[in-house]
Amino acid sequence: MPLGGQAVIEGVLLTDGQRATVAVQTPKGIVVEPLAVPRFPRLERIPFLRGPVKLYQLLSLGWAALERSAALAFPEERSSSWDFLLALGLALLVLLGGFIALPFFLATRTGLENRVLLNLVEGGIRLAFFALYLWGISFIPDVRRLFQYHGAEHKVVHAYEGGEPSLEEALKHSPLHARCGTNFVFLFIAVAVLLFSVIPAQSFWARLLARVGLIPAVASLTYELLQLGAQRRWLVPLLWPGLFFQRLTTREPEPAQLEVALAALRQLLAAQSSSTTE
Repeated sequence: MPLGGQAVIEGVLLTDGQRATVAVQTPKGIVVEPLAVPRFPRLERIPFLRGPVKLYQLLSLGWAALERSAALAFPEERSSSWDFLLALGLALLVLLGGFIALPFFLATRTGLENRVLLNLVEGGIRLAFFALYLWGISFIPDVRRLFQYHGAEHKVVHAYEGGEPSLEEALKHSPLHARCGTNFVFLFIAVAVLLFSVIPAQSFWARLLARVGLIPAVASLTYELLQLGAQRRWLVPLLWPGLFFQRLTTREPEPAQLEVALAALRQLLAAQSSSTTE
């Protein structure tokens, strides 16, 4: 069963879509806990509906993991953990606002009338904004450490997929992975450029509202493309640009960080094993 996950504060979240575990390096050692995964079994099987459902699951689970990891990593500094989460939430809001509205506004200032060219320019600005944002925050020590845990997550998933989830095996692998959410972001932008090009709306506000309203449709198409890319070799090149951006969101982890990711994996595999024997 394919695994996914994300980096959290001083730790790693891993999930197989049905179960999830979060492992965090605390002052007293590594703590591993299960997390509930929001499930919509029927919707998860319907093409083009499962994309937004999966996106909601990942966002909901990711936020729960961030909250729990903050509480575990900073047990004596609750205000510090909440300050970090608040700063992260504000950063996400700024990123989403700028990610949608600012590139669109700048593109409309070019005076281009052709919708396809306008959307290509908008997409290019959006990619540049995304890359600069990631590059800029990578200089923040706490974020750099988060990126190291991101690399640890990928290395451990590689080791699991290779059939030998050990520290020695994980150390051999790349911190980049084709199923990373960074690939989703790049493909999301590419799909948005194509879809927004056929919007007939002419006014600034009508086109902006259309972009916001079509986010679920873009997410659906993007998810289906990622699924096809994992199954069809001729679609693998679609994933290459996302691997480039992963070089901004991952760093080579320390062995101790890999041990945290491995602890999350062992707990997840144990949960899988217990569920199959019940």
